[in-house]
Amino acid sequence: MTNHSPSYSEKLWPAWWIWLVAVIIGASVSLIFFPISIGLGLVVMVIGMALLLFALVITTPRLEISDGWLTAGRARIDLQHVGMVVGHRGPAAREQLGPGFDARSYQCIRGWIDPVLTVQITDPEDATPYWIISTRDPEAVLAALGSTEPIRETGVSVTD
Repeated sequence: MTNHSPSYSEKLWPAWWIWLVAVIIGASVSLIFFPISIGLGLVVMVIGMALLLFALVITTPRLEISDGWLTAGRARIDLQHVGMVVGHRGPAAREQLGPGFDARSYQCIRGWIDPVLTVQITDPEDATPYWIISTRDPEAVLAALGSTEPIRETGVSVTD
């Protein structure tokens, strides 16, 4: 019997302040319509807010480990091609995204989520050396991937 439930799943939802900014920008579009008609201004305000909130919902990527596959955003890889997986927080996460960053890597990162994972890609036909993925719960992802690496607070992984 095949288990079709994910062993880990997470949506990388935007931070609260991004939702607030979306509402404010969506509402501000209506300002040009209020002098014409208050009713039209209100309709445009509701539509503007709804469109931006909808855009946030549909562009929020999912991180999922299920049925032998790792999915991050639009990318998907068979777990047999995954090597070392390491979680990073604080200065180590900033190091991964800055000086330790390899431009050939696949990125599914969100600036409002501090922890990141580096997932080494071992497929010889894939030019991508590793994936770097944001996650709010690196311990759970590492456990789902079977990694025993500790969460790093300093340094760079996979490429060091």
